[in-house]
Amino acid sequence: MEVTKALAALQPLYGRDNVEIVTREGHRVRGIIRSMKMTQALTTPSVKVERADGEIIKIPFYAIVEIINHNPIAGSARA
Repeated sequence: MEVTKALAALQPLYGRDNVEIVTREGHRVRGIIRSMKMTQALTTPSVKVERADGEIIKIPFYAIVEIINHNPIAGSARA
């Protein structure tokens, strides 16, 4: 995924739980968005996701295919 698109999608989800990221290889990582590295020199732009078991997974932006927010939308009620 393009860096600017990934940033735009991830920034409102920073610190939120129940976010799933699907990678090019088909891996799915679901958890809390912990860190986003964007423009530091000589680093690959990436996001860190903390899974429920406490493991932190680093995913480069270029490997992201889809970002899924599993949180309920504010103001909506489920029957």
